[in-house]
Amino acid sequence: LSTKTGSRSVLASLVSKAKRINGRYERFLERTFPRFYVLYATFTKGIQALFLEVKEIRKIKSNMSRQRLSVQQLPYREMERLRQVRCGQAGDSFQQFRRDVIKAIPIGVIAIPPFANFLVIVLMYFFPRQLLIRYFWTPNQQVEFLDAYDAIRRDSYPDVVESLVLAARSLPEPQLQKRLQELCAKVQRGSQPRVAELYAVRSLFSGSPLGLNKLHVSHVKALSQVLFLTTYLPAFFLRYRLRSHVLEIRQLDRAMLRLGLGQLSEEELKAACYLRGLNSTHLDMSECRAWLEQWLGLSCKLQVSEASLLANSMVLLSLNY
Repeated sequence: LSTKTGSRSVLASLVSKAKRINGRYERFLERTFPRFYVLYATFTKGIQALFLEVKEIRKIKSNMSRQRLSVQQLPYREMERLRQVRCGQAGDSFQQFRRDVIKAIPIGVIAIPPFANFLVIVLMYFFPRQLLIRYFWTPNQQVEFLDAYDAIRRDSYPDVVESLVLAARSLPEPQLQKRLQELCAKVQRGSQPRVAELYAVRSLFSGSPLGLNKLHVSHVKALSQVLFLTTYLPAFFLRYRLRSHVLEIRQLDRAMLRLGLGQLSEEELKAACYLRGLNSTHLDMSECRAWLEQWLGLSCKLQVSEASLLANSMVLLSLNY
């Protein structure tokens, strides 16, 4: 017993000494290299956030297994957390969270030797977007990088609208054809369509040529870029992945509606808008909530067979907001 007590005392002493040394190191960085200290603090918090997320995800999956719950039965926040793991609805092998963890391993290995995290800070300073995952971005970098990624996907927005214009020409129903053409023209003129206008043409997006399984390949690729999905796959896989992600967002929308927009924090509101095609980095809470109210007003009324309208609405409702 005395041996165990002595071992604990030595361990506690070592931990306390390490904390004091680390505290001095941090104060030295803050005084001498203030810009590097911001990166150091971001790295430290990122490591903690990464491990907490791993722990939380394991807990969610354990509860699902024990209670025999499906993803659709989860509360919104737990469903959203798992979306970050799977990046797909079911069985998708392209898993963002796992990619993040794998990408973080080399950084973690580099940081193991004493004070080697200084090298990590150098990497964070010079190659933040290329080498680091979102946990290690500073607040300013998060805004900068999200803007950069949004600029990339927005390049595909005009292609989506133009694909709708081309598809509208082959529609068999003259009245609905005219409605869709007017809707596209409205967006191209710089106006935002009303949810009622989108809902009025929902039947067009169930079959040919606007159903998800009937869209032209170039249209599918443009929509895939909106969701940050790779376009370098055979058409069958492109359609499958697009459908999977859109239906997952539809599930999230229903869970969000059950929770209520008023329960979401500013960070959650912005993340929800960004996922659905709107660059929310420079919007306030009221603007994000107003846009999400419109989105949910459409999404939660659509059937699975009308998922193509939901995918295209990520562009139609965001382009001029």
